[in-house]
Amino acid sequence: MAGLFHDFGKYDPAFDRILSGEKLRVDHSTAGAALLHARTPAGLRPISEVIGYAIMGHHAGLPDRHGADSSMERRLETFRDPIAPEISAATSPDFGSVARELAKLMRPSSCGFDLSVAARMVFSCLVDADFRDTESFYAGLNGTRPDRGWPALADLLPEWRDAFNAHMEGFRQNGRINRLRAEILIHVRQAAAMTPGLFTLTVPTGGGKTLASLGFALDHAARYGHRRIIFAIPYTSIIDQTAGIFRGLFGDAVLEHHSAIDDERTNPERKDKLRLAMEDWAAPLVVTTNVQFFESLFAARPSRCRKLHNIAGSVIVLDEAQALPRKLLMPALRMIDTLCAHYGCSVVLCTATQPAFDSRQLKQGGLPLEGRELAPDPVRLARELRRARIVQGGEMDDDALIEALRDTPQGMVIVNSRAHALELFNAARAEEFEGLVHLTTRQYPVHRRTILEEIRARLKSGMPCRLIATSLIEAGVDLSFPKGWRAETGLDSCVQAAGRVSRNGEWPVEDSTLTVFSAPGRPMPDEVRKLAEAMRSIAGRHDDLLSPAAIRDWFEHVYWQAGSARLGQSMVDRMVLGRSGTDFPFRSMAEDFRMIETTMVPVIVPGDAAAVEAIRQLAFENIPSGKLARALQVYIVQVPAKARALLVEAGHASFHQPALRGDQFCVLDNTALYHADSGLWWEHAEYLGTEQSIW
Repeated sequence: MAGLFHDFGKYDPAFDRILSGEKLRVDHSTAGAALLHARTPAGLRPISEVIGYAIMGHHAGLPDRHGADSSMERRLETFRDPIAPEISAATSPDFGSVARELAKLMRPSSCGFDLSVAARMVFSCLVDADFRDTESFYAGLNGTRPDRGWPALADLLPEWRDAFNAHMEGFRQNGRINRLRAEILIHVRQAAAMTPGLFTLTVPTGGGKTLASLGFALDHAARYGHRRIIFAIPYTSIIDQTAGIFRGLFGDAVLEHHSAIDDERTNPERKDKLRLAMEDWAAPLVVTTNVQFFESLFAARPSRCRKLHNIAGSVIVLDEAQALPRKLLMPALRMIDTLCAHYGCSVVLCTATQPAFDSRQLKQGGLPLEGRELAPDPVRLARELRRARIVQGGEMDDDALIEALRDTPQGMVIVNSRAHALELFNAARAEEFEGLVHLTTRQYPVHRRTILEEIRARLKSGMPCRLIATSLIEAGVDLSFPKGWRAETGLDSCVQAAGRVSRNGEWPVEDSTLTVFSAPGRPMPDEVRKLAEAMRSIAGRHDDLLSPAAIRDWFEHVYWQAGSARLGQSMVDRMVLGRSGTDFPFRSMAEDFRMIETTMVPVIVPGDAAAVEAIRQLAFENIPSGKLARALQVYIVQVPAKARALLVEAGHASFHQPALRGDQFCVLDNTALYHADSGLWWEHAEYLGTEQSIW
């Protein structure tokens, strides 16, 4: 019905004049919604509104029900029908059949939110079909054919499962840790026979969660006919790693999509197959970020929403599930619940620190999210896979940390900010420690990977290696130190940091410690401070802070401390379905649902020959911006927006090829500001001439 009426406004006689070449502006997106609104039988107003949101928004984006001039209510009130009455009279929309279908997608406890998701899915189908229809028309005129062909997951699964089995057979199963990993994998794959829905996979760091969840997804999709597999990961730092593993197994049928390469301004005539797949997620296996996944599900723009109907019928693995932002927790969990209940999805919450999503604190918001556990006895696994201890170190200033490193040839210190990490590194460097290494997001990803390889080589050979880093090493980074120190924060982050201590069981548990310390004179952001307070509150109640009981206790304390209002419950409550119809603030919701609130912007560092060549190719008009963005994403350093503006103003950086590429590619021209040991220094750039370095 949305497809039939979305362009009903083109019956406006003025639109004929546009087709004849006149430069006019015709609102063709309101007429179809107004017609359905006028024809709605008593009691079925929500049905016409669900379709009306999609029709009104198929160019400008989903509107709010009330409020601004662009709202559904205002547009209906001010609409003056220019269409001949006999044309409108010839239509007879069948509301009854639509009502019966939508009724299946609503539950008494969440009917407003459920119906709002149904509206989003209708919108996704409509705009994707509209985009494809237009694309096909112009491709026909140009004698081209867009490459949107992807094999069905069902056709690929036999080969993919064979490749996965062969890959897993390649791992040696000797040693206690490897035997436990093999046991976890077998148990998880057997659990793939369970009926679709919500699952948890609770395995300590180093237990092989990623590959085990992939094995589950392959077997579960083969059994129940899921259309695709989606991995959502919170950290861009490990997206490349995961996507690389999957491409090594399955080839080019893997789509990698995250914000660093999300180029919605690419010329539509210059889109390669992967660029096209980012629009609609038609690939059989998608690796993306939590930001891309959840913000798309709450978006209003057509370009962002057109992939939603392809999320339906998927196996979705949410890696590091504890990383969901707490301020948006309730709407994110409600969306997970709705995808499982109504859209044929199976969702796996995969983490070493399983959040207490079924806690009594969340039940107050009407949402106990209870998943079936895939791992064999998480309590036993935590005990048998424990390779380190978390201990309280009290107050430690930088001098104390440097002294601790002096006595520890191999050790790591993780602090809460890039500024603290850099200051501590510079202070430690004055001590001329052997093997001192700094790892920070001041360094671009390719550089960080090189540093990580050097760290691994030092650790393996027994050479001194003293690492000072930010939290970027806490998830998905395969490092193993005999000891570590962590500035106090939430227990979930401390558990992740402890996963970098004796990761493979190289040292006795009693000697392998992660010391949690408070850093005097280093104020913490309010959110981090509250998480640290929650950890201190529960620390005295548990002998083992790595146990599932301690982790659950901490999450329950955090949720209780926050309350449902600070967990985003108001966003769920804003989706209202009443006797008079719907009140869905789609556009306002899209503005408010931001998983990362940051003023950071990218600067490209020409760090090696590949980066220099990609930057040179920015001048070639025939090379798509999306292709170059993918090549350059691994050379990006995120800096404060004001700092980048100062770098540009001082002549240290510039937007390359702005006439052709706009303001997409800001390149560091003064490479003296980038240092091999500490990355990009942008502070005080306005005082430096282009010939000067930071030193």
